[in-house]
Amino acid sequence: MKAEIIAVGTELLLGQVVNTNATFLSQELADLGIEVYYHTVVGDNPQRLEQLLVEAEERSDLIVLCGGLGPTDDDLTKDTVAAHIHHSLVQDEQALARLYDFFKFSKRSMTENNLRQTLMIEDGIPIQNPTGLAVGTLITKEDTTYLLLPGPPNEMKPMFQQHARPLLEERFPQKEQLISRVLRFYGIGESQLVTDLKELIDSQTNPTIAPYAKPNEVTLRLTAKIADEIVGQQLLDELEAKVMAKVGAYFYGYGDENSLVKVTVDELKKQGKTITAAESLTAGLFQSTLGDISGVSEVFKGGFVTYSAETKARFLGIAPSLLEKEGTISETCAIAMAEQARILADADFAVSFTGVAGPDELEGQPAGTVWIGLATKGQPTIAVLQHFNRDRRSIRQSAVMKGLDLILRAVNKKK
Repeated sequence: MKAEIIAVGTELLLGQVVNTNATFLSQELADLGIEVYYHTVVGDNPQRLEQLLVEAEERSDLIVLCGGLGPTDDDLTKDTVAAHIHHSLVQDEQALARLYDFFKFSKRSMTENNLRQTLMIEDGIPIQNPTGLAVGTLITKEDTTYLLLPGPPNEMKPMFQQHARPLLEERFPQKEQLISRVLRFYGIGESQLVTDLKELIDSQTNPTIAPYAKPNEVTLRLTAKIADEIVGQQLLDELEAKVMAKVGAYFYGYGDENSLVKVTVDELKKQGKTITAAESLTAGLFQSTLGDISGVSEVFKGGFVTYSAETKARFLGIAPSLLEKEGTISETCAIAMAEQARILADADFAVSFTGVAGPDELEGQPAGTVWIGLATKGQPTIAVLQHFNRDRRSIRQSAVMKGLDLILRAVNKKK
């Protein structure tokens, strides 16, 4: 079954809203074995939507439309689709009752245009909205099925998962399904990863390999199209083993929602180890990144932000003579920062950052020059020199990612 997703809304074309619905729906439909071939965005214009529907019918079996089901005059998706397939709009009694209950409970007066949200396409199946008021519709006309969903993700997602997805599974069971596995890599660029995997990519059939570049990392999506899930997982296992044989040194975790910081924090928790940090050019960004992870307090009790030479000496107890002799942007300074932070915080690991975020030079060092120190309890402290490029923000973010990579590798050595 071929599907396409049409997002309706001028705000999407203007860039005021990001179209996250298409990502969610593509993943959900792929999980059902329904392949999405096209993503399209169209403004709140019935003529253009009508033209797009004509094109979509020529190439797709399932057309999913998001947006334009609300109460205002520019919410014309239901009207346009109904007119296109020569059906009327009718009121859904369940949605109507929910609408009245909502305004009664909220003690607000209801304007007449809210009734538009309770309309569905005649002869279709109503798709109830558990978190909002706009009812959707699933309807098949000749060889094409239309699924109408609201635009707000907090309404669309539960609506699809609770009501639309079971209907699609029941009415359009697929002999084959798509099974995917996402592998995440740090420390290798997309071009190098693709070069190293060229033989596998060139010979791919089923499963397939798709690389995606993200800021400071690369992901690989391995996808098998198969009728038997167990067989599909075996195929993915075999392909993953071949990938790991070539680029496994850069692998750190699985999944779309995973991240290097989450994997690092989880590993620290698993091993009962603690961490601290001393930051100069990153100015607390590393510690803030740790703080984004729920439960990080189990492993992170706090750290230091020492932007100037004076605070490096005062907060961390680094000898001013060392800083004057070696400079703050040096291997010696990075090592001293990490060592002192670990001792003062009584942590198992400490990472330090000192360097030039730019755009100007500092201490004769160009922008992008970064020293990252790593102190490990019971081990010699090390520091690595990095040369990052791009803008100030990217340099700081790249430094944080490299620091996480150093910690994760050190923690895994302790296993």
